Amino acid sequence: MMKYLSNLLGILLIIVFLTSCGSVPLTGRRQILLVSDSEILSASLTQYDAYMKTAVKSTDRTKSAMVERVGKNIAAATENYLKQNGMESEINNFRWEFNTIKDESVNAFCMPGGKIVVFEGLLPLVSTEDELAVVIGHEVAHAVAKHSNERMSQEVLAQVGASVVDMALSQRTAVVKEIGSTVFGLGAQLGVMLPYSRQHEYEADYLGLVFMTLAGYNPSSAMTFWKKMSALSGNSDGSDFLSTHPSDSKRIAEIQRRLPEMEKYKRR
Repeated sequence: MMKYLSNLLGILLIIVFLTSCGSVPLTGRRQILLVSDSEILSASLTQYDAYMKTAVKSTDRTKSAMVERVGKNIAAATENYLKQNGMESEINNFRWEFNTIKDESVNAFCMPGGKIVVFEGLLPLVSTEDELAVVIGHEVAHAVAKHSNERMSQEVLAQVGASVVDMALSQRTAVVKEIGSTVFGLGAQLGVMLPYSRQHEYEADYLGLVFMTLAGYNPSSAMTFWKKMSALSGNSDGSDFLSTHPSDSKRIAEIQRRLPEMEKYKRR
């Protein structure tokens, strides 16, 4: 009987996985997405609204305007790319917003749906708008690739365990609400964000390079920016951004390997 139940569970899991798959734009990587777009957006908006009620917006109009300008440029280029490549329906998932927060943490994050926050503490490391585009392009990429949804789905599976077939689909909304505060990237002020996997980070680096290049920014700036972040990681103060966005020689080497490919995405 136990063997029969185990085999049945395995078959049902395969069915769940096959009916809950998506693929990442550009890379084509297959991913498990057990949570619907509407559920993930609803849960993330609740967390984002709670965060913004406690956060203090930057009073530096120049910095805030730069973050919003670069963000809107990259968002527009990203949406245009999706339209041109048969993914126009994905645009309905985005309600872009770009805020600069008065916080000395070296950090930035993006909520599902395109709610992007940059902390003032990160901006001294950004010498040009091209370098800021590296940060924002990376965060936009997390949203486009649905990394939070994928990570949420992994947490759903981890929490329901052997009851995945009974619970994952019928009660996943409750699970989403329960674990949403730790899955979404809310920085230091709302607890600890579950880190993206290294695979997600490399993927966001790559997609971010494409999106910033499409928007007219110089992708080579990614090398200078991440070298700065890598150097910062050796300081005693550390970096909240680096705690969930690991910067190392392999990462920088991978960015350098990808740069020649960006030629085909440059504006003509």
